This record gives sequence, structure tokens and C-alpha cells, in this order.
Amino acid sequence: MTSALLKHEPLIRVSCYFGVLAIFAICERFFPRRPHTLQRRSRWPANIGIAFVDSFVVRLLIPAGAVGFAFWVQDHRWGLFNVAPTPRWISIVASVLALDLVIYLQHWAFHYQPILWRLHRMHHADLDVDVTTGARFHPVEILLSLVIKFGAITAIGAPPVGVLLFEVLLNATSMFNHSNILIPARLERLLRWLVVTPDMHRVHHSILMRETNSNFGFNLPIWDRLFRTYRAQPAAGHDGITLGIEQFRDPKELRLTRMLFQPFRRTD
Repeated sequence: MTSALLKHEPLIRVSCYFGVLAIFAICERFFPRRPHTLQRRSRWPANIGIAFVDSFVVRLLIPAGAVGFAFWVQDHRWGLFNVAPTPRWISIVASVLALDLVIYLQHWAFHYQPILWRLHRMHHADLDVDVTTGARFHPVEILLSLVIKFGAITAIGAPPVGVLLFEVLLNATSMFNHSNILIPARLERLLRWLVVTPDMHRVHHSILMRETNSNFGFNLPIWDRLFRTYRAQPAAGHDGITLGIEQFRDPKELRLTRMLFQPFRRTD
């Protein structure tokens, strides 16, 4: 079963990725939360293009990915769940929760460490936020994130199934919480106790730094509430909020080549 999982892992992830992308793209088209400042054709080619670049770089440099690494850790019996007898379902659930916490802490660090922020700011430089923004990350950031996950997988002894589940959830929730979809207010207030909603995460993409440095969660909102980085609403409201970052407001910055070299350019 484990070898079959590893063999089909790319197909599972790609199918889930494009399936979720298509669902939320359709929902955005018919149930938008707020009007875009730019047309999709100005942003989508580069946002989707960077996702393909990320996938190519990861498969070229680390072809087995996080799931393959989890198999390797399991074979060497490293980490907590590989040395301590634990029911399988507990190790899977605990691994998903632990990896989600690690990604929350990583996200926080990428905002507060200047060198890491230079990489991460490319994600924030999008002038609108929609489902494709959830795939807009610099390839160097993706590689660093993978190395951090490797460390967590080694310490936890996360089972491969748990790692695959987390990776699928992370991709899906990233596209969901970046999507520009209208959710009824009462339902949204309930959902944000269970999962990071688009309204909750949109605050994080505000041009105001005090709002940018809040709501770091991707999957679960509990970490923001626990570590007091939660902000309920933007000061200007969701209709008045300005998205992006101050240094990169020119629409030409939305080109793929500009995005790739953005972390290495001076802005002062």
C-alpha cells in the first residue's frame, strides 16, 4: 500500500490541486466577494505560471517531495511516532495538527525576518487576492518551506499518509482562503472558528503593515487566536481595504519575470 501511495502521490496532489482551483474559480465568477481592480488576464498567467515553476523546481531538486521523505524517515524509524507505539489514526491527526502549527510559525517568521520577507513579499505584492494568489509563492520560499517541513517530519515521525493529507489540505485551504468568494455573514462567522476563511485571510493582505502582520494561519484559525495574532476585520472594511504592498504597485510587477527577480531588487 505504501509503495502504491508513493507511486500515485503526484497524481493525487495534481488532481486535487486543479479540482479545487476550478471549483473556486467558478465560484468567484458567479459569487464574487468584491470587485477586482485588474482583469484576470493581467494577473492569472503569471500567478499560474509561478505555480508551474515551483512544481518544476521542486520535482527537479527534490523529486520525492515531503511524502517521499516521510517514507524515508519511516524506514529509518526516526521521530516520535516511529519509536513510540501510537494508534495510526492518532499519529495521522497529530501530524496534520503539528505540521499546521509549523507552517503558522514559518509564516510568522517570513514576515518578521527581513531576508525571509524579501522572498515572501512577492506573495503579498498581488494587487488583487483570489484563488490564484494561493499558488503565488517564490520558488526559493517553496524550497525553504519544504526543508522546514522535512525537519518537522523527522522530529514527529509523521506517517506518509498524514503528510500527504496535510499537503493536500494545505493546497486546498490556501486556495480557499485566498479566493474572492462571497460567504453569507452568519456562515462566515461560524466557519472562521473552524477554518481560515477568505474574509479572515484578506486582512492579512492589507497594505497596512499592522494588518499584514496578523492572521498568519492557513488551515486552522486556532493558532492566531492562541498566539494573539488574530485580527477580525480590516480597519477600512472589506469593500474599502487596499491590497498589496507599497513598494510594488505598478501593474508591470505582475509579470512572471518581475516576480521571480523581485526578492533580489532594492526598493529603497
